[in-house]
Amino acid sequence: MNESTNKPNGVTSITKQTTNLLEILPDLQAGVFLSQIEQALTDAALNICVHGDKGKKAKVTIDFDLSRIGESNQVAVAHTVSFTYPTKRGKKSETATTETPMHVGQRGRLTLLPETEQGGLPFGSSR
Repeated sequence: MNESTNKPNGVTSITKQTTNLLEILPDLQAGVFLSQIEQALTDAALNICVHGDKGKKAKVTIDFDLSRIGESNQVAVAHTVSFTYPTKRGKKSETATTETPMHVGQRGRLTLLPETEQGGLPFGSSR
């Protein structure tokens, strides 16, 4: 065990680049998916306040399914928003699923456009 890093000998630290959810949400279905989430939360909150007596609840669910596109470093991100909320005489529910292709960086970070080592666009410079 290396005393200075508190890691087993021979293990080096890898800089992990995680996916920035706040960055990619507006990219999913060109921003429509984010609008669907906002609308579902708004409708659920409003209807639970108006019709939510006797223990009724509203539910909004967001789901992501990823599948590789061919032999590339891209994945198809199927994104689903579904909601259920009470109404005056029952309940309303809806599910919307769409798909957005995303690039996967060397460390697994999802982005709409491919990353380069310099952090710029891979297809030339604007200089």
